[in-house]
Amino acid sequence: MNRTTAGGTSAAAPTVPAAPTAVRSAVRPAGHAVLRAGRASFLVHRRAAVVATLLAVLLTVAVVAYLCVGESFVSPVQAVDVLLGRPSPDTFVVGTLRLPRLVVGLLAGAAFGVAGALVQTVARNPLASPDVIGVTHGAGAATVAAMSFGLVSHTSLPYVSVGGGLGAALLVYAFAWRRGLNASRFVLVGIGVSIALGSLTQLFLTKGDFLVAQQAKVWLTGSLNSRGYDQAAPLGLVLLVAVPAALWAARAQRGASFDDDTAVALGIRLDRLRLGLTVLGVVLASVATGATGPVDFVALLAPQIARRLTRTAQIPLLSSALTGALVVVVADLLARRLFSPVELPVGVLTAAVGAPYLMWLIARTRGRSGGSTS
Repeated sequence: MNRTTAGGTSAAAPTVPAAPTAVRSAVRPAGHAVLRAGRASFLVHRRAAVVATLLAVLLTVAVVAYLCVGESFVSPVQAVDVLLGRPSPDTFVVGTLRLPRLVVGLLAGAAFGVAGALVQTVARNPLASPDVIGVTHGAGAATVAAMSFGLVSHTSLPYVSVGGGLGAALLVYAFAWRRGLNASRFVLVGIGVSIALGSLTQLFLTKGDFLVAQQAKVWLTGSLNSRGYDQAAPLGLVLLVAVPAALWAARAQRGASFDDDTAVALGIRLDRLRLGLTVLGVVLASVATGATGPVDFVALLAPQIARRLTRTAQIPLLSSALTGALVVVVADLLARRLFSPVELPVGVLTAAVGAPYLMWLIARTRGRSGGSTS
């Protein structure tokens, strides 16, 4: 439709559809796509979706390799037949010896990856993880005490670990709280609590039964040896129950990454948000620790690898879970075969990779802070 101006010329009236298009482009950031399921819609980062798909493919390859490689080699076709429940001469090797251990590794790695992502989001610090701030040390201390003094059965150890991890996290949260949660203070207090709980664990080892103490020392290195469905069941149940909470956490991460002043200006209840994310991360890390022992540095490495691959503002939870599972499975496969017939605990390999990475990360962080103050 045209209208006549004061000079007698005609001008076209603005079209109506331009405004909704502008609104849609403003609401949807660049590099994102909208995924709709009925009335619900989700904003998906394209690069994060591609990375998650590639990680899933790599994890599938690692799973097949894990089931095939060992003292006796099993062809991929036979391994897949066992997974599908078809008759196979390798059913005992694959289905009884390797598959239960693999399931525990997958679940524990995913739990460590998500737990690390949540703790680093709350602390706003790449150095923070459940094993650095004392959560896994609390779970380990409680579990070693229960093992050394015969307080509970082995099937109950994951639940004891949850109690120890929650207690350690509560202690760190209480000491770090000063009219708000400061990220640096949170990490420093967590390191101090970790040292104290490590000393307490050593005390339990010296006071308990000798043979049980030796088993507890092996457990403290983090190992998937002799792990089976008894350990996988509570871990899988917790992960299943945590799925709705993880969906909420994925949306809450953006608010938790704000500083206190920005959150107050936006009307975000930051303390409750951080507390919810922390509790979820602590529960996941504690249950995984109870199933496998404290497999160090997986929760530190996985979120940072996932974030660097996806290049997202927040740490992607799905990619962190896939990366954690991939790290544990590959590390355990190498631990079984590198020094065969001697089998290393998986925690030895993850620590060998994670410790240098932690030192590099500390040096890099100090370099950045030094450059900013000069």
